[in-house]
Amino acid sequence: MDYTVPGGTRIGHVHLKVADLERSLGFYRDLLGFELMQRYGPDAAFISAGGYHHHIGLNTWYSKNGNPSPRNAAGLFHTAIVYPARKDLALILKRLLDAGYPITGASDHGVSEAIYLDDPDKNGVELYWDRPREQWPLDANGKLVMMTDPLDLKGLLQLLTP
Repeated sequence: MDYTVPGGTRIGHVHLKVADLERSLGFYRDLLGFELMQRYGPDAAFISAGGYHHHIGLNTWYSKNGNPSPRNAAGLFHTAIVYPARKDLALILKRLLDAGYPITGASDHGVSEAIYLDDPDKNGVELYWDRPREQWPLDANGKLVMMTDPLDLKGLLQLLTP
């Protein structure tokens, strides 16, 4: 039987195993700006944007003081965090640069612009914004054409200059 996921379906949250809860809160809360919604004992925390119950769960239940997963092992490639506007992506880029936080990549995918980095546990993180759907690149047959071109970081940061 064929089945297609309904169009209104969305990914609600990601829950990450981390080695050090405070270090992870330093990254997700203090650097990226997520709000701490609740601590769940000493080993877990739930953070969000805009007061939602949680977009990201962090826990040390099975991973306290553990090592990052090997890069060539099966598992999470990255968590993607969507910003509402291009200027918001520019703001977080400036924040990362000002903090000296290492960026591992930056791409223009045609449908979106993205910045890539790793959290303290080497979990991949993609920070991006989606272009309006009517601007997505299509081929001659009307099919979506995504790409991985270099992102113009200087052009992005120019959004912040008056």
